[in-house]
Amino acid sequence: SLESCIREDLNENAPRAMAVIDPVKLVIENYQGEGEMVTMPNHPNKPEMGSRQVPFSGEIWIDRADFREEANKQYKRLVLGKEVRLRNAYVIKAERVEKDAEGNITTIFCTYDADTLSKDPADGRKVKGVIHWVSAAHALPVEIRLYDRLFSVPNPGAADDFLSVINPESLVIKQGFAEPSLKDAVAGKA
Repeated sequence: SLESCIREDLNENAPRAMAVIDPVKLVIENYQGEGEMVTMPNHPNKPEMGSRQVPFSGEIWIDRADFREEANKQYKRLVLGKEVRLRNAYVIKAERVEKDAEGNITTIFCTYDADTLSKDPADGRKVKGVIHWVSAAHALPVEIRLYDRLFSVPNPGAADDFLSVINPESLVIKQGFAEPSLKDAVAGKA
């Protein structure tokens, strides 16, 4: 399909950057200092595409879908009481959460292993799962457009009125956060 061809081309040629679509704040309680720069490859399999410096701090945004209070063993993201790696950064462990009056998680409180910057824990423990993140202090507010199928039926031409079968969810606009390297990004430029 056209979608899979586009995805294949992007996967092969597009430089990477991190953005969070449905942000929830994560506070690393034992992180000392105001922050640091972390080196990240622009493409995981193409070192010739270079690298970039991404700010890291004790307060970050992660995607809400990357955290659960409880999960089965197949879930490879952050779970209360378990560890996960922050992409190209540290191993963290979720300790507790804060919720609003409706029971929605507003903040995840974690600890981190300071000796795991882009490397495995020295004691040999296995950490499964990697999640992306954006430093809260340096986050770039962004509008994210999520596209889906334009029509809600496979053959819109068969409908009496094609407007009646337009998918109301074909475009969903969300407000999220991106790493600051995207501030000067230009559409169509790698």
